[in-house]
Amino acid sequence: MFEEIRTIISPDEARQAVGLDESFKKIKLKRDEEIKDIISGRDKRLLLIIGPCSADNEDSVCDYCSRLSEVSEKVKDKIFIVPRIYTNKPRTRGEGYKGMLHSPDPHKKITDIQAGILAIRRMYVRVMHECGLSAADEMLYPENTVYCDDLLSYTAVGARSTENQQHRLVASGSDTCVGFKNPMNGSLSVLINSVYAAQIPNEFKYLNKQVRTTGNPYAHAILRGSVDASGRNIPNYHYEDVMQLCELYTEQRLKNPSIVIDTNHSNSGKRPDEQIRIAKEIVNNKTTYKEFGTIVKGLMIESYIEDGNQPPDGNVYGKSITDACLGWEKSERLIYDIADKL
Repeated sequence: MFEEIRTIISPDEARQAVGLDESFKKIKLKRDEEIKDIISGRDKRLLLIIGPCSADNEDSVCDYCSRLSEVSEKVKDKIFIVPRIYTNKPRTRGEGYKGMLHSPDPHKKITDIQAGILAIRRMYVRVMHECGLSAADEMLYPENTVYCDDLLSYTAVGARSTENQQHRLVASGSDTCVGFKNPMNGSLSVLINSVYAAQIPNEFKYLNKQVRTTGNPYAHAILRGSVDASGRNIPNYHYEDVMQLCELYTEQRLKNPSIVIDTNHSNSGKRPDEQIRIAKEIVNNKTTYKEFGTIVKGLMIESYIEDGNQPPDGNVYGKSITDACLGWEKSERLIYDIADKL
């Protein structure tokens, strides 16, 4: 049984309420193209999507991105940095903090979707204005994509959503790069089928219209590890895992074969400090083995200002209220170490 709470503003109204200046629109479009060049192989830099597990506070997220911007400038010849600003959180049991979309202020246990949409747009715009960085976010709710797609340069489809038809169809119409994570069970065949579905043209119902897409040649795979029937984490960032997925890419003859590797989640067992070792192993393989280096285009790292995490009602500035993250000092050092090895 549904209860109607309120009517939410349209995507056009949200864009009019909070939008980018023309000069920053050009910066955003330029960054879109640079990411496409990396995924296509035209640009040999490493794509690095890095940031907090969830973007819960505008000030601390902007503070983090300001620091990231300074580092980005120093490593720009080798690494292209995209801040991870995730505003929607999937919940395994359907309860708990669901992200800024639902709760603009996590300390107030109130759901206000419209306020969340506007708060998200304000945060993205502020990061662009203050740091010159366009962001990455997760496509948790495909029908909400139109509320923020003018501000994002990269979209990820999570492990729980990869098999979902609507996610695949909407990704096929995206103007930017979309990465699909392997499903929770680790199936690479399901993963490659998702990439295939997003790369081909589709026709379907979206919102209140019948739409047709041209297909997204920049849809690609993300390896995030898996969870077996006993709940154990199984990593899939090693050389053998990448080569297995590389073979599937070849068999399917997909466009722009690309893999981004998520160093956290089941690859690290959600132990954030393990991301340092994992990232260095991946970069070492990338520089040692030609085929590995050609297909692995980027990394995802969960990082924030403070190490670890805290409850959603915690008050530690810049500390994750969802999964534990790598703190800033370790993250900064890791970025420089990666750049030195490339």
